Amino acid sequence: MPLAEGQLLGGILGPLFGLLRIQGIVYCTPNGNIGVNGTATPAFPNALVQLRCGGTVISTATTNGSGVFSILLDPLNFILSTLLSGCRLAVNTPLASCNAALPSVGGLVSNLQFIGNTFAGLLNVGNLIPSGFLFNASVNN
Repeated sequence: MPLAEGQLLGGILGPLFGLLRIQGIVYCTPNGNIGVNGTATPAFPNALVQLRCGGTVISTATTNGSGVFSILLDPLNFILSTLLSGCRLAVNTPLASCNAALPSVGGLVSNLQFIGNTFAGLLNVGNLIPSGFLFNASVNN
């Protein structure tokens, strides 16, 4: 494929075939983040992670056995700047479900952070991660 044709496809069609990916790990800790010992920090399996924008749930994912979640969004429906300024992640699953010593009410919340793009052929993927979960006693369960 000539360079000009490749640039045209990537420049015009690339955004049409793009995705926004929000991915992270939720840990079974009072703030949902990795502990001081790192590898000794237990993951939070089967936790419901919600993407909320302006108080509305836009998308959800459930963490796997390792606490990993991934939410994919169509960039034609979401503007990156809006995701970063008006949306946040919420974990409504009570922390007590992964550790009985943790609170049974409230949940975790985090803003989003853009960390860059990756490419898979013509597919342009914008990558976002939680900026850091915090416990919030008023998160709806």
